[in-house]
Amino acid sequence: MKETRYLIDVAIETYCEEHTTEESDVLKRLERETNITTLMPRMLSGKVQGKFLSILTSLFKPKNILELGTFTGYSTICLASELPNDGHLVTIDKNPEIEDIARKYFKESGLADKIDFYIGNALYIIPRLNRQFDLVFLDADKERLLDYYKMVIDKIPVGGIILVDNILWNGKVIDKKCDDKITKEIRMFNDFVQLDERVENVLLPFRDGLMMIKKIIE
Repeated sequence: MKETRYLIDVAIETYCEEHTTEESDVLKRLERETNITTLMPRMLSGKVQGKFLSILTSLFKPKNILELGTFTGYSTICLASELPNDGHLVTIDKNPEIEDIARKYFKESGLADKIDFYIGNALYIIPRLNRQFDLVFLDADKERLLDYYKMVIDKIPVGGIILVDNILWNGKVIDKKCDDKITKEIRMFNDFVQLDERVENVLLPFRDGLMMIKKIIE
């Protein structure tokens, strides 16, 4: 049997990494520290997804970004690195244990002034954010995924983008034998978005599944 990581054959993933522009030294050090010091280092976006996020940001040119699920800050740095001079990113995570690592690398990346980092429950923090966001990256706990979506959809303008990570959940979403709570929540989210007439969406079999959602009407 082929060795896989998420849904991707490891050899294919390695080939993709070998043919993706190298990450910065800051991101390399962050990835190493994450692997050494955290219990679930696989939550880190990594080189290929990180470069995808940074290129997408450079193409889309959002002025304000919202990220739910900071972890150690790898994806945060990738997103913030392509912001315009007056751009800003808000990132929220519920785990205070990762705060020191994330803040350390935000500073080392030279992007700390562009990043507002909140530790706490996003369901309480989001309503207090008095601004609109051109791009939202949802990579937080999946049990509240639909709640997050319903809260942020009104905070993005027509033409705004929502990216949602881990949306294939290791392939469990199509396994009828899987009926655990998280899998059912992700299926519910996918079905809700598919029927939401305010948006158009594409589900990409990228890493563990990445859904891109574009708001087309209020």
